[in-house]
Amino acid sequence: MNFVIIGAGSAGLRAAETLRENDPHASITLVSGEPGEPYSRMAIPYILNGAIDEDGARQRRSHQHLQGLGIRYLHGKALQVHAGPEGGQVDLDDGSQLAYDRLLVATGSSPALPPIPGTDLPGVVTCWTLEDARQIAAKLVPGARVVMLGAGFVAGVCMKSLVTSGARLSVVAGRSGQILRSMMTPVGSRMLQRWLESRGVDVITTGRTLRIEPGPRLVMDTRSIDADLIILATGVQPNVSFLESTGAEIRSGVVIDDHMRTTVAHIYAAGDVAQGRDFSTGEWVVHALQPTATEHGRIAALNMAGVDVAYRGSLSMNVLDSVGLISHTFGLWEGVAGGDSTEMVDEANYIYTRLCFDGDLLVGAITIGHPQHVGAIRGLIQSRRHLGAWKAQLMKNPQLLMDALVDLNCPV
Repeated sequence: MNFVIIGAGSAGLRAAETLRENDPHASITLVSGEPGEPYSRMAIPYILNGAIDEDGARQRRSHQHLQGLGIRYLHGKALQVHAGPEGGQVDLDDGSQLAYDRLLVATGSSPALPPIPGTDLPGVVTCWTLEDARQIAAKLVPGARVVMLGAGFVAGVCMKSLVTSGARLSVVAGRSGQILRSMMTPVGSRMLQRWLESRGVDVITTGRTLRIEPGPRLVMDTRSIDADLIILATGVQPNVSFLESTGAEIRSGVVIDDHMRTTVAHIYAAGDVAQGRDFSTGEWVVHALQPTATEHGRIAALNMAGVDVAYRGSLSMNVLDSVGLISHTFGLWEGVAGGDSTEMVDEANYIYTRLCFDGDLLVGAITIGHPQHVGAIRGLIQSRRHLGAWKAQLMKNPQLLMDALVDLNCPV
């Protein structure tokens, strides 16, 4: 069997390893779109703050890991996939072609640049790749003027490194006027904004960005901001252009079934590029989470190797360190129609807990400043354990989460 995997992130690497475990004699080719060994994007903030070097970002410690498994490792970008009834072929940007019997698309996503002039100017970068990290690190000296355009999860991941470097950071939230809008209620967002401002971050929640000028300078309809570095963190989009001629169904990502199969024979997808099953809703969404990508890769590889394994779905869960203030979101944190929710807010101590219920099931939660509740919340949601009388108690006091978990004997 001839397996080809496009993308060497968490999903692609785990898939390659799983294929080898289940088929010692198969031909396995792993294609990375970036030079160097497979690395973790989640390590980039730690490179920026000097906690690790680039070598520390590698996903596997041994430099001979893939070679030792007999996995062919290439660098290149997929230009087009030619799909057939029994397999197909991948065209790479160096002019080479890879034949496959089974293909896994694990190409992840790329930054979505804002539709304004000047995003290609010197001093304007994204915060996504090792090359981006090198450019940012070169500018991160005490007093450096850094403007971050965008205030979502990608921006949130990078903020701590920028602030701890001594840079003067301005964050432009955009038209929504709310930071971390995709993972936080307005109550939580305001608390995080207040925390960031207390740490010296200038959070800009009004005004429209018009353009970037040489300097670089960010020009808004309300002000202009001179900078040494402008970081674009305005979202991401799936890397799927090479699939267009295959007829694969693509929405917010590549549509897959519960065996990670796309709508095209012998092509599978996994990780940030795949629109997989949501554990909480049963719907098909993109969960850009490293644990989800790793599990996607494992399940996809098993099915590619002929082992029939269905994917039960991933729990949406985000963890963010906002310059020392930890926040978590789980599942259906916005709540469900007809469901109950409760909130506990301690503004003075930057503590916030929100629990959302569907009947007497816990289905979603947000915590700020409460890392000790993480295991209890995840256990109660994923076990789908009926809370019974505990629901009323949690509605009154969300601090009793661990007591409920222990009493109900839920797995963590």
